[in-house]
Amino acid sequence: MTDLQPRPARILPVIVAAQFAGVAIWFAGNAVLGDLQRQWGLADAALGYVTSAVQLGFIAGTLLFAFLALADRYSPRLVYLTCSLAGALANLAAIAADGSLAALLATRFTTGFFLAGIYPVGMKIASGWYQKDLGNALGLLVGALVLGTAFPHLLKGLGQAWPWETVLVGVSALCALGGVLMYALVPDGPFLRQGAKFDPRALAAVFRSKPFRASAFGYFGHMWELYAFWAFVPLALASRPGVGNISLWAFAVIAAGTAGCVGGGLVSLRTGSARVAVAQLAASGACCVLSPLLFVAPLPVFLALLLFWGVAVVGDSPQFSALNAANAPRELVGSALTIANCIGFAITIFSIQLLNAAAAWMPVQYLFLLLAPGPVCGLLAMRPLLRQA
Repeated sequence: MTDLQPRPARILPVIVAAQFAGVAIWFAGNAVLGDLQRQWGLADAALGYVTSAVQLGFIAGTLLFAFLALADRYSPRLVYLTCSLAGALANLAAIAADGSLAALLATRFTTGFFLAGIYPVGMKIASGWYQKDLGNALGLLVGALVLGTAFPHLLKGLGQAWPWETVLVGVSALCALGGVLMYALVPDGPFLRQGAKFDPRALAAVFRSKPFRASAFGYFGHMWELYAFWAFVPLALASRPGVGNISLWAFAVIAAGTAGCVGGGLVSLRTGSARVAVAQLAASGACCVLSPLLFVAPLPVFLALLLFWGVAVVGDSPQFSALNAANAPRELVGSALTIANCIGFAITIFSIQLLNAAAAWMPVQYLFLLLAPGPVCGLLAMRPLLRQA
């Protein structure tokens, strides 16, 4: 921005608030699933199916939005508003599922589909206002994503006596409000540019780049762990007597990642993104490997280490986003990021379903060992970038 056209002070706070509100529908199904299992007689395996349905919808939406270039053909603010309202309605539609797991999964898939017009489009809106300081802005936006993802657990924890429908209504209203705020208070920025058209043929080309391959495979290892950890945090908490309000603790563990995102972003200004990503991925990988000991530790230690894990498990997300963008071939940046994001979220479905199946026969204290290969493989992949850092 020039001195004659200063950036309004409200821009970043409104974008962050809108992003927080918009993604609040992401884990809404997880937050109320315990009630649905009791009232509808859903099996324990419903946890993995409900979580994976959102991820699958997000992948489908991301690909379709990229093919149609919707955020380029129309104002991204309008896309954000439309998807916020549609996502809020899709989330509310779970109330009408009336005991049907298939209908519930359909509503969660649709919710994930419209989230593709919220989270990535929010990033695009921010890039229209921020250029040199975009990295810091994206760190705050990923922090808002983390808080928004955790928020349904907070709402459920604070309103334990409320019907589960109230939680869905609350997060749907918040999501719709986020869309209205973004549309009303954040005009298209001066740096907003039309993205390059998505080219699926880029799949072969982008992975010929060694630096992009390193950052992308590091990101894939991170994604193997992230959403499966978030999905199964309540199960881990429920396994320990004396935890108390499981929903509040689930919120705290997931929301702790905000500190990792913001703190990691500040450290990366001095050390670079690769070092920060490797350090946080190594920390969360160590938590995976040592997780059986976590479950036999005294309760205060158990909770403190879960909070630490919550910080580390997502703190590297903004850094991997920055690394993928920096290392993608210049002429294929948009396609490369779309491909990496879709593969990353597809990987989350596999890890979630692995834990979902293993939970039927494996003691919970050993369950998170299955997530360790992700960080290990991610760290091995990142070695070329670490040598360059």
